[in-house]
Amino acid sequence: MDTSQLLLFIAAGLLLNLTPGPDVLYIVTNALRSGARAGMVAALGITAGCFVHIVAAALGVGALLTASGSAFAALKWLGAAYLIYVGLGLMLQRRAGAGSMPVVATNSIAACDRKNWANGLKAVFFQGFWTNVLNPKVALFFLAFVPQFIAPDMANKPLAFLLLGLLFNFNGLCVNVGWALAAAWMASRLVAVRAGLHWLERAAGLMFVGFGIRLALSGHPSR
Repeated sequence: MDTSQLLLFIAAGLLLNLTPGPDVLYIVTNALRSGARAGMVAALGITAGCFVHIVAAALGVGALLTASGSAFAALKWLGAAYLIYVGLGLMLQRRAGAGSMPVVATNSIAACDRKNWANGLKAVFFQGFWTNVLNPKVALFFLAFVPQFIAPDMANKPLAFLLLGLLFNFNGLCVNVGWALAAAWMASRLVAVRAGLHWLERAAGLMFVGFGIRLALSGHPSR
């Protein structure tokens, strides 16, 4: 790949990662509720999920999802159920301060129970991971997007796919960390955001339920 093609790939990837979706919503919700660290951990969980899709697509699993309606449907229903589960969890969560993970304000981390905080961050990471892994559209996205930048005469196409996928994922992580920092900054500066966090969580939960329903109703991309 020449320099112009590589720069085009990076620019397209950054624009795609800047587009709000379930991943961005998950990161922003955690950053608003529990601070920048929770938002960045959410971003790391989503990035880890993307690594699974990248490796799977490079090995041909993504092609299997495209070709097999039953495999796609199974993963689609699992992903939809999990998105709805996450959404309902946000909608039914008790007010800030009563949840399982403490809300972090300025200088409040030292007052938190360290073990509970670590467990909370672990839960944030794995929820982001599974939200991404169980979405078959992510695998199909990589299968459709990345090969456009691989030359037909490339000697080792799986390796090229893997390297481009890793570059896309690294750029995506930078963007997602930016989302987390921006959301945490906004929550720390704007009283109205903190006061309305209870309703923001419910709105985010409703959107997750909507994403899950939309995924459940989506058809196989090859049909």
